[in-house]
Amino acid sequence: MIPQHIICTLRSGVRCWQHRSVLGTALLLEALDFRSVRCRCTSPGPVRSMEEILTRVVVPLPTYETREKSPPPPESNSVEFMNFYRSLEKEEKSQLLAKLSHDFGVDHKGVSELAGKLLDTQQRDLATILQVEDRLRYSLTPRYKQLLNHISRVESGVKFLVDLRADLLEIISSKASDSPHIRDLNGTLKSLLSEWFSVGLLRLERITWQSPCEILQKISQYEAVHPVRNWTDIKRRVGPYRRCYAFTHAAMPGEPLVVLHVALTEDISDNIQSIVREFATLDSEEDVNKVNTAVFYSISSTQAGLQGVELGNVLIKRVVRELQSEFPHMSQFSSLSPIPGFSSWLQGLLSQHRKEGRMELLTDCEWRKVADVTNTTPDTNALDALRKLISTGDWTRSERLVHVLEPVLMRLCAWYLYGEKRRGYALNPVANFHLQNGATMWRLNWHADTSPRGVVNSCGIMVNYRYFLQDTLSNSAAYMHNKVITATEQVLGLVSQFQKNSKL
Repeated sequence: MIPQHIICTLRSGVRCWQHRSVLGTALLLEALDFRSVRCRCTSPGPVRSMEEILTRVVVPLPTYETREKSPPPPESNSVEFMNFYRSLEKEEKSQLLAKLSHDFGVDHKGVSELAGKLLDTQQRDLATILQVEDRLRYSLTPRYKQLLNHISRVESGVKFLVDLRADLLEIISSKASDSPHIRDLNGTLKSLLSEWFSVGLLRLERITWQSPCEILQKISQYEAVHPVRNWTDIKRRVGPYRRCYAFTHAAMPGEPLVVLHVALTEDISDNIQSIVREFATLDSEEDVNKVNTAVFYSISSTQAGLQGVELGNVLIKRVVRELQSEFPHMSQFSSLSPIPGFSSWLQGLLSQHRKEGRMELLTDCEWRKVADVTNTTPDTNALDALRKLISTGDWTRSERLVHVLEPVLMRLCAWYLYGEKRRGYALNPVANFHLQNGATMWRLNWHADTSPRGVVNSCGIMVNYRYFLQDTLSNSAAYMHNKVITATEQVLGLVSQFQKNSKL
């Protein structure tokens, strides 16, 4: 039981919270009413329609006593809301979601009353306390959650909600609304989607050249890492010595949710061109003796609305089991990953050093070589020339510059992956994904992606995250709990060189 002096303090806090909640709600409603009036002056129809349709389709939350006995609203309510939402323009959708989240959320007054009642029952028997706690828990259910649940049960309803969450994420990221109610709606929907797309409800499918044309076309369209150029390209990516897997869901038939491309090789690949542009295997038969390694070279999430719902890490684990079953002798599993953000991070670092007049990112000898090739002086002029070369990718046209910049860019990239952090975890999203899965930061590869996109995004460097299956659980725990990155001597050696040159 809660001590009496704490109960008094909490009761006082609840009364204060009730007062602030009522006052804050009044002010917010006044502001919304002003905006509503302004909207009605310019576009009276849509606003009235929003109010009418929301009032009609978002039914009141059943009382606690009837919560399991109340009949569901007619399916037509959900269909009506879906059709109305689809008919709206982008700005109108934002207005509708703002109104839905604000006017049909949690009954804050009822919650505060039950919170006070819970404090009053602390001296009662345990059964009474638990019942009041359960009532309080139920009262925290927003009204719109019922609508979301009912929409999920109609045809195409789950897909509609996935797309609706994508709209919510865009509203939040673009700062079109900073409403906490919008964020709460997003959190509620994410929680529901996480339940609906749990591992047990996902189906692993291997995509082959015999798969439906619509699926192959979507696989091509959704490929975000290494764009598919034509039908011959996609045929090769699902052909011999290649595997393509996707998670699907019964509620979204024909829609791959996350797609993983795998190359079956003799050893761990160190460049992407040998995988995505090698056509020698197009019509050949697989020789099992040449398959010792699985290289995960592309993983793409296809649904923006499922952001934050863990699918990719589960897919890799399922695919590993699938490949082990097909190739029992397979001993190596690794990614060949891009490094998005490295070039932009490097440009920011060079700009900062230029502003501060610092030149320690390169050694004196390296600056002299850069200055010699660019016909500048080994000072800030050489630094400006280097910034320009990296932004355009023109440095790749000079063999001398490529030779000079290889050790420089490799140690800078190693530091970016290993040393740059966000809240203690790897700043780079791809690194963070594989490290969470328990992979080892295994090898940085120079000249690994010489495509224009690869040069612009990551100076042509790629990285292998290797999965030592016996160590993935301990590596993942060390990273998630203690923020420790497991890396090889090559990576740590490059990091050490960076620290030495940068005097860190």
